[in-house]
Amino acid sequence: MDQAPNGIPAGQLPSTVVWQKSRRSNPSGNCVEMAALPDGAIAVRNSRDPQGPALVYTMDEIIAFVEGARDGDFDNLIG
Repeated sequence: MDQAPNGIPAGQLPSTVVWQKSRRSNPSGNCVEMAALPDGAIAVRNSRDPQGPALVYTMDEIIAFVEGARDGDFDNLIG
């Protein structure tokens, strides 16, 4: 599979894709889910719309985001 395009309906991704939520997700469903794709990319979707669009990122993009979040780079957006 070539890299899936951004905005692809999540239901069109391979059926083997396993979506994962953060342990910090709350019961009201306000969270995003992430899944590793067969080509090494990472898909992100809104858990309230599981068949809706999925944003697709390279592993390098996800690493930059996760490490930036870990370092507090986005804390100003939630505080």
